[in-house]
Amino acid sequence: MRVTTIHAARDIRLEDRPDPVISAPTDAVIKITAGCICGSDLWPYRGENPITAGSTIGHEMVGVIEEVGSGVSSFKAGDFVVVPFCTCDNTCPHCVNGAQSACENSGFTTGGQGEFGLVQQAEGSLIKTDGLPDAALIPSLLTLADVFPTGWHCAVSARVKPGDTVVVVGDGAVGLCGVLAAVQMGAEKVVAMSRHEPRQQIATAFGATHIVAERGAEGVKRIKEITGGVGADAVLECVGTDDSMRMAFSAARPGAMVGFVGVPHGVKLPVDRMFAKNVGLAGGVAPVRRYLPELLEMVTSGTVNPGLVFDSVLPLSEVAEGYRAMDERRSIKVLLQP
Repeated sequence: MRVTTIHAARDIRLEDRPDPVISAPTDAVIKITAGCICGSDLWPYRGENPITAGSTIGHEMVGVIEEVGSGVSSFKAGDFVVVPFCTCDNTCPHCVNGAQSACENSGFTTGGQGEFGLVQQAEGSLIKTDGLPDAALIPSLLTLADVFPTGWHCAVSARVKPGDTVVVVGDGAVGLCGVLAAVQMGAEKVVAMSRHEPRQQIATAFGATHIVAERGAEGVKRIKEITGGVGADAVLECVGTDDSMRMAFSAARPGAMVGFVGVPHGVKLPVDRMFAKNVGLAGGVAPVRRYLPELLEMVTSGTVNPGLVFDSVLPLSEVAEGYRAMDERRSIKVLLQP
């Protein structure tokens, strides 16, 4: 099969590798219908994360089951499934407590930017659609593998409730899905911090009521103007840098919560402000499987269309160009078709 590999910073290749095979009773082999490039894939692409030369890259996919192991009873060949980026058995004490991303048998989906994928803990991880979906629904279903539940988890962690004023820091696919989540949870005002018009347009389509392009002190001033000098009830940090985290805490009113799902890189928490203003922090790796039943119903019923975050569709053969486009911010999120 063909699968995307990374060899060094900005060195993405499409290579031939052996097809995956069932090696454990809990495994499933998926023929990938669509994969994509994640914002978190850009960290190793830019050389910010360690790279094992020749390793596969990509952790988001949807597709059709080719084969399942003997321990998989709820799925069969021919089922169309969403594959969470983090796998779980969905039965251990942590899963039962809603922390599926910290499952005692957790794993991480790999090879999502390829033609076939191997899913461990398939019984606990996968969720299937009712028959084969229409092609138009594929982009939104693909967001369920990561970015939509990650944005949703950020809003849950920030304790967004009806009537709230919410600020979303980050205008990538996760941040945009955070806007969508906050709106669906009943927020009255949703402020999307974005400097880029195409991203601003999607944020508005998802229900953002305000757009703030300024950063730093000017950004804080704009948020204070929008909130009557009070600050936000909930803030979603969807980037993972020290600047974005400090922006999030600066936007938060006393007693607010900051949800964070951006993979942290060089973040130092403003503990003094957290203590003085009673601003809390919660979040982390999204327990995707926890949210999938609810979010799948929202997508298939047409309540939401998170697939709008895909502003570029490329064949798998052009995956390297997809990385360049996202790295250069010419694209928000690239969908790959094997």
